[in-house]
Amino acid sequence: MTERPVTSGLIDLASRALGGSVMWCTDEFFADASHLIEPGEPVHDPSAFTPRGKAYDGWESRRRRSGDRDSAIIRLGVPGRIRAFVVDTAFFTGNAPTAVSVDGVAIDGHPGVEELLGAQWLPVLGRTPVDPDSQATLAVDDERRFTHVRLTMYPDGGIARLRVLGEAVPDPRFLLSTIDLVSIEVGGRVVTTSNEHYSPSSNVLRPGPARGMHEGWENARRRTPGHESLEIALGLPGTPEVLEIDTSYFVGNAPAAIRVHGLRTGQQAESWIEILPETAVQPDTPHRWLLSLQEEIAALRIDAIPDGGIARVRLWGSISPETRERARLRWAQTPPG
Repeated sequence: MTERPVTSGLIDLASRALGGSVMWCTDEFFADASHLIEPGEPVHDPSAFTPRGKAYDGWESRRRRSGDRDSAIIRLGVPGRIRAFVVDTAFFTGNAPTAVSVDGVAIDGHPGVEELLGAQWLPVLGRTPVDPDSQATLAVDDERRFTHVRLTMYPDGGIARLRVLGEAVPDPRFLLSTIDLVSIEVGGRVVTTSNEHYSPSSNVLRPGPARGMHEGWENARRRTPGHESLEIALGLPGTPEVLEIDTSYFVGNAPAAIRVHGLRTGQQAESWIEILPETAVQPDTPHRWLLSLQEEIAALRIDAIPDGGIARVRLWGSISPETRERARLRWAQTPPG
């Protein structure tokens, strides 16, 4: 029997394609650390230069004159167990680090940079030599679950890609038998928007993850008091259980906070009820909140405080038997073309 490679059947937990994000680094003078988690293979153009020097498809820090290391913190797109790291120094020939190490931590919720810098990091991969312009697969034996990793290179230099290969460990609190009540596939639509200077608010309901800021909603910089907002009519009225607000790709232009109301429809009158109080959000991060509302709503109003971009909005919830029957009747009464 052929022995299976250590990476067989594993996923890249840190991949940008799964919502991973580089949240912080000590230095990225020559090339952005965000390149580390791009899903594609690194590329190289020998003729490409920037005002700071040679252009590299990877993370490159300046030459250190003090200290002995540079580090970057990466939020995993999917929490899980780590089985191997792939450290790729492709095209870094005279400027690769001599060694790397990786630490990990599991933190619930949506921690910011300050909380992560003060966290109790645990070693996952000890200091390991790496070669220039090469790809090293480094197996680890660790049964712990992690949400973030900290990559350290010694003493400085460039790394093209970091793959965090492992097995997803989903949070059971969010394993619900629900539907996305605002999905355009069930009839969700944006009704009103305060401002959509850079990109339309309807983007937040598009299926699948955003692939850049252009696929989200971005308003202009607000220069007057107040905040920006959008109202979404649910495709089907229902009882919400999980709210998702994704700020992926909005790094320097995400809202500072989010507030959400739901439109409660009663027999006598309609009224808005707060389902998420004003809550700070992180840049470039998918956020999830469990909701405790025990009644149906028909619309959402999302306040971006004071302004900024949102990539996606999801509202997972359940529908009543009566709503399901109305949907069935509508289907039956709409003749096929």
